[in-house]
Amino acid sequence: MTKSSRILLLLGSVSVFAAGCHTDMWVQPKYHHPYSETTLFTDGNSSRPTPDGTVAYGKPKTDEALYTGRTGGKLVTEIPAEIEIDGEKVNTRKDLRKILNWGQERFNAICSHCHGELGDGKGMIAQRGLALKRPPGNYHTDRLRKMPIGHFFDVMTNGYGIMYAQAPRTTVGDRWAIAAYIRALQMSQYMDQSKLTAEEKNEWDVAEKTQREANRELNKPQL
Repeated sequence: MTKSSRILLLLGSVSVFAAGCHTDMWVQPKYHHPYSETTLFTDGNSSRPTPDGTVAYGKPKTDEALYTGRTGGKLVTEIPAEIEIDGEKVNTRKDLRKILNWGQERFNAICSHCHGELGDGKGMIAQRGLALKRPPGNYHTDRLRKMPIGHFFDVMTNGYGIMYAQAPRTTVGDRWAIAAYIRALQMSQYMDQSKLTAEEKNEWDVAEKTQREANRELNKPQL
């Protein structure tokens, strides 16, 4: 086969393949933004109206403080009066202990790997090779102790630095419970014991003793 014949055969093959290609899908009108103007529909709107009887997915998020940790753009300084944890509505003023227990469980499962169980930024991931210009947050710095509680909820919801958003992995109630527990951790490390009642001091001593015993068990050599 001569060179010119090979060229003609190649061109013929390309023509056959090209004939099967259509650019219709490439050049058709595209509407990347809702409510774009169009001539496709008589009302001139690319977005279609909602059919009658459509049911909204999820609950309407009308409580700004509950869902964002902010009111009027400012971080809130208190947790909402009521949150839902584990499928149950809980009054944060009357059942704070229950909320803190839930917050501790969620914190240890989700946050402690980086932030440490004490919230000091010395979790196992941080200690074993995670080298960053900005290490995991230590909640016991002056800056974070003074930060409104809404800050912690906002960071968990939207992420911060290399920390990805926890909203897809936790409920709103989980995040508020964790924020409350973080505040409790901060108080545990900087509480002025002179301001405690006799009963509170006794509870403090019992808790410290329990923690020491737990630490001894953890540090026992494995046989």
